Amino acid sequence: NYFALFTLYTAMAVEFSGVMHSSYLIQNILSVASGKPIQSNEEPKSGFTFVFFWGRVLMSLAILGFCLAVTLSALFNGQTMMSVKYPNVPNGVSVFLFFFFMAIVGMLEGMQIAFFAVAKLPAEERGTSFFGKKTCDLLFKGNGENLPGFMIGRQLTVVFSFFLVASITGLNITPGEGENIFGISDGAQAFLNYGFHGAVITTILASITWQLAASAFPMAFLNNPVTYILLCIALFLEFTGLCAGAWVLARVEKKVQGLQYDEVYVGTPEERMANNHADKELTPDQDVGHLTGGGFTGHLCGSHDALDGPIKSKDAIDAAA
Repeated sequence: NYFALFTLYTAMAVEFSGVMHSSYLIQNILSVASGKPIQSNEEPKSGFTFVFFWGRVLMSLAILGFCLAVTLSALFNGQTMMSVKYPNVPNGVSVFLFFFFMAIVGMLEGMQIAFFAVAKLPAEERGTSFFGKKTCDLLFKGNGENLPGFMIGRQLTVVFSFFLVASITGLNITPGEGENIFGISDGAQAFLNYGFHGAVITTILASITWQLAASAFPMAFLNNPVTYILLCIALFLEFTGLCAGAWVLARVEKKVQGLQYDEVYVGTPEERMANNHADKELTPDQDVGHLTGGGFTGHLCGSHDALDGPIKSKDAIDAAA
């Protein structure tokens, strides 16, 4: 898929620019806080590579700090789109809503990481508290369709929250009228009016940070009562059918593109083993809670998915694979 390759190169270019490199500092802080090492195949940084990397981290921190200063200053001064779309909302409430909806998005981002990270664990090990057990019982019950159902409801909630955050962070300042924020030039003000400062803030503080935290502390996310509440909300939104077309379009895409299980492309486990490419088995202690993200390790290839319809048991998955 060449479009996927194009997307990969675009993402790598954005990463190389260093704008989001403050996320790596957060990753290192979480690694120290959790006592879990960062798993990486890269050699330790030294010399120019070390200086170049941490230089971009400092640059990213400066950019993030400036973006936050712009947003908060505009909010307190009533210079955002909130004053246009919702003129009756006080400036202080707008500031609260800014952090509130970023926290909601962050929780939903972290929840998907935590859910996939613990999916590989035995059922009795998935929750260590009252709300942790209730969350896992609801998420993994029945045919297992609540997990993709959560993804649908989660996405609807995230999009809704982002639209509100866009209104909160969007600037309502016309260049050339002497009201430019911090007295910057008209060209700089026109650039800020595009909203890139909001994109930087939400990407780092409402997405990446929470994903890294969930990767390091998946159980803490599961045991959080807010996780259970947001899961119920996401499943209710999916139940309403507002985004039920996603199931249909996914089936159509699967049919049109002729998508197959991974085994069709990379071979069965036996074939991979014969070719010296056997699957690498990871235990929960090796994978869960490490800062590499989480995912299924039980059925690496050929696993049953929700588009194949309901299943009755794990044995049915094994038989289908």
